[in-house]
Amino acid sequence: MQSTAFILSPSLPLPTKTRRPSNSTFYPRSFDPVRASSFSDPRDLSLSPNVSFSSPHMPRRSWSLSSSSPFKLRPWTSAPAPDSNPRTSSFEVRAASVPESAESSSTWKTLELGALFGLWYLFNIYFNIYNKQVLKVYPYPVTVTMVQLAVGTVLVSLMWGLNLYKRPKISGSQLAAILPLAVVHTLGNLFTNMSLGKVAVSFTHTIKAMEPFFSVVLSAMFLGEMPTAWVVASLMPIVGGVALASVTEASFNWAGFWSAMASNLSNQSRNVLSKKVMVNKEESLDNITLFSVITVMSFFLLSPVAIFMEGVKFTPAYLQSAGLNVKQVYTRSLLAALCFHAYQQVSYMILQRVSPVTHSVGNCVKRVVVIVSSVLVFKTAVSPINTLGTGIALAGVFLYSRVKRIKPKKA
Repeated sequence: MQSTAFILSPSLPLPTKTRRPSNSTFYPRSFDPVRASSFSDPRDLSLSPNVSFSSPHMPRRSWSLSSSSPFKLRPWTSAPAPDSNPRTSSFEVRAASVPESAESSSTWKTLELGALFGLWYLFNIYFNIYNKQVLKVYPYPVTVTMVQLAVGTVLVSLMWGLNLYKRPKISGSQLAAILPLAVVHTLGNLFTNMSLGKVAVSFTHTIKAMEPFFSVVLSAMFLGEMPTAWVVASLMPIVGGVALASVTEASFNWAGFWSAMASNLSNQSRNVLSKKVMVNKEESLDNITLFSVITVMSFFLLSPVAIFMEGVKFTPAYLQSAGLNVKQVYTRSLLAALCFHAYQQVSYMILQRVSPVTHSVGNCVKRVVVIVSSVLVFKTAVSPINTLGTGIALAGVFLYSRVKRIKPKKA
């Protein structure tokens, strides 16, 4: 190999970027890589075959390096990059950690929301199963509804008493505004139980798929919210599917059918009233608190009506005289009531986390899950045409929840 030599001599002056005291004497010396690595900015160094600089604190020294010299040049792996900056480096580290934290938080929220949806469906499935089992042997829907509201009232009282949720301060004007909501809430649950006692669970929920139809009609009548052409088009398969399922339903009877329709009317009236009555109210209540207050008020509204209409027919003596298993009826009634309150609480928790449209889509999927599970548990006889009608109605509900996103064009 051809021998090459690099002579470090003071033939070239230090570039102007080099910082040195103005009153110091310039002592040229050879390039020292150890000293160079301690400079705050590597760009202050200019390397060439001949480099010279000096320091007022160091004696003048001369170095001569050649390829035959035992001193070997190694790359400066520990030196900072030419364009590096300590502030920039630290900023880059912090910026890189933000997406990781945000991603972790987003993953946790997604898992939490998925768990809430799972609980919503699970509680609803078991409510319908236990409720139907009780109503089959104990045909007193008003008393059953009263028991469910009573258990809900106890849970709300415990929640407030143990400070698990802040107890609200309700004014007289707020109670007057909530009273109509409590009335229609009571009627909605009562009519649902009346329908479940008369027809199959799957058929009740197929009829309840017509809730969007009542929502559109009542909103147009009382709120002046006219539906778009897309919304009207999505209602057609809902009505047609329910009609087709009703014609072919094996357990069909008019009492069960009209009870489910009355439940739709009551529940959607509650939604419309909540928009009309509670709007622009000072110190408005959140959804969970509002539901809790409505539950307590509904219990006190329904209790005298239940005793007047059906009497005191929930004592152990009466159940035994009717040939019923007291423990079984009480246990399943309690489980149904717990699931009833739990699934509605979880529903409002989900509504606080997602948009109303997403909640509506989730409710549509929930109805499908409830219908399928009830058919499997109770071995309900379902004809192909009935299945088709139910499927068309549920597809219409899903389509309705999607087209609700389409905003009408402003003139």
